[in-house]
Amino acid sequence: MVYLWLIPAVAVLSCVLTAALRRYALARSIIDIPNARSSHTIPTPRGGGVAIVVAFIVALPVFGVLELVPWQQLAGIGGAGALVAIIGFMDDHGHIAARWRLLGHFGASIWALILIGGFPSITAFGVSINLHWFGHALAVIYLVWLLNLYNFMDGIDGLASVEAVSACLCICLLYWLSDATTLIWGPLTLAVAVASFLYWNFPPAKIFMGDAGSGFLGIALGVLSLQAAWNSSNLFWAWLILLGVFIVDATLTLMRRLLRGDRVYEAHRSHAYQFASRRFGKHLPVTLAVGAINLFWLFPIAYSVTQLGLDGAAGVLIAYVPLIVLALIFRAGQLEVPAAA
Repeated sequence: MVYLWLIPAVAVLSCVLTAALRRYALARSIIDIPNARSSHTIPTPRGGGVAIVVAFIVALPVFGVLELVPWQQLAGIGGAGALVAIIGFMDDHGHIAARWRLLGHFGASIWALILIGGFPSITAFGVSINLHWFGHALAVIYLVWLLNLYNFMDGIDGLASVEAVSACLCICLLYWLSDATTLIWGPLTLAVAVASFLYWNFPPAKIFMGDAGSGFLGIALGVLSLQAAWNSSNLFWAWLILLGVFIVDATLTLMRRLLRGDRVYEAHRSHAYQFASRRFGKHLPVTLAVGAINLFWLFPIAYSVTQLGLDGAAGVLIAYVPLIVLALIFRAGQLEVPAAA
């Protein structure tokens, strides 16, 4: 019953805060000015993702007071998300050295992992695997990578928002079908907060998410996926499948840039989605295509894992292989060929 009033309240708060943040950014000249590494051509206010952060975190105490979610879990995702958002907000307003950002990201990830109980044993190809402390370490790296890759993938209008909304709504349906309804609170609240922001961020965007919002989304989705792993290995695999577009594009791009000896911490335009947006001349087709891939390719595979008995690790392989091929077709990680004079 709580969702009858809490979810609309989150939606309104996110939408109104985004409008206020846009006015604030315009007044303070917090503007993303296009440059040679940008995927946009019009100066646009940034930092609107703070609305998502506030709307989501404000809702957390309600779940605790009504005893719908253990306070420890709420403190894990809320504390980690808030720290990452603060670091991103400071970086949006100035500049924080990469090493200090990374230190904060590891701190936030460790905090979240401790409070949700670490990384449980999972089943892959029919074998139960418990990695103990090594598994916990891998989970920290997983969270740090997910929050950073989400930042990398937030480069064209609406893309990061559509990814979050579609993945969260799909996992909510899978939770319901899997009798794991106690887990729905997180992704549903996050989906509603992001959907309201998307009103302002849909191509052509009136405001950008900024590092505060994208980093927060990355670690929030990561923590929710690890929380699901404690309920069922298949639900964890389902999260990895649903986030496949972002994971494949960002990871493949990073690997190719590392092998080439690029400075991976510098801004660039070599993700597959960036090449695709330049090929089509617009952001909208790429953003809509990612949403369609999530709904019509990744969701059926995740459904097969959670409902039809498909092995989770096998499901990830089935989901990722075509995504890798697609990323290679769109030149993920390759050097951009300068336009002819």
